[in-house]
Amino acid sequence: MSNKPQLSIVIPVHNEEENIPKLYEKLRSILLRIEKTYEIIFIDDGSTDDSFEKIKTIKDSRVQVVRFQRNYGKAAALSCGFKKSKGDIVITMDGDLQDDPKEIPRFMKELDKYDMVSGWKSKRYDPITKTLPSRFFNWLTRFITGVKINDFNCGYKAYNNYVVKNINLYGEFHRYIPALAYWRGYSVGEIEVEHHPRIHGESKYGVERLLKGFLDLITVTFLMMYKKRPLHMFGGIGFLLSFSGVFISIYLMFLWLIGERIGDRPLLMLGILLTVIGAQFVSLGLIGELITNSRNNDDYIIKYDSYELENGG
Repeated sequence: MSNKPQLSIVIPVHNEEENIPKLYEKLRSILLRIEKTYEIIFIDDGSTDDSFEKIKTIKDSRVQVVRFQRNYGKAAALSCGFKKSKGDIVITMDGDLQDDPKEIPRFMKELDKYDMVSGWKSKRYDPITKTLPSRFFNWLTRFITGVKINDFNCGYKAYNNYVVKNINLYGEFHRYIPALAYWRGYSVGEIEVEHHPRIHGESKYGVERLLKGFLDLITVTFLMMYKKRPLHMFGGIGFLLSFSGVFISIYLMFLWLIGERIGDRPLLMLGILLTVIGAQFVSLGLIGELITNSRNNDDYIIKYDSYELENGG
């Protein structure tokens, strides 16, 4: 096998001991037909069953396994898998047998047109307690991010290698990889994929993921829109509050000039409060600008560089 495989399959697993052997066999049968060199990277995300031992029993030099000390979450597992991957194409899938390996050739074909391709489980075999919130979540994410795909949370995705090397994942950010890639300037496509019902094991996602997902959506939006210009956000809020406070103060000053008492008016306290809070927001934005400009600001990806070509890079 070549030292540099053409294809990397990244599979985060957490307590999937019954699914791993069958998943490997399905993957192997498909990958042998593709006739490309490959590696399969299992990321054991702190499993408490025999998942790690099951992976270790696979006698295949193309199978690699990384074991976390504890359960860090899917974003951490994917981030680790992205760093370890060597293939020109990287495909991520879940280890629960609900993603069908036969879709891999279709993903690879679509990568001729896009930088990354996301799966869409249009027909899901999950309870309504998962599918209904997921529909709302996907609609909200489409609306906020502007990325027109149907299923952000599908773990079945394909990437050109340069995409995964330029995405920083933590928290619950794995749900927003299409948005992160899109805001980085990469093209994002989508294909419908077959979804199978879970046979072994239990789902790792509960109701709490909705709150976490929503909070991370706010974080992702803020980072992508205001990471390099914090004053635009905090300054805008600050000027709005300060303007309101100053307008109230001018109004009260006019009343005072015509002889009315204003010392016991709640409106006076509100005007002062808005002015002070507004000034604090502007100051916070300026501090953010100082922090941003004190760091390396080369937060961009060069697709073509004539200087590199001239110097033989």
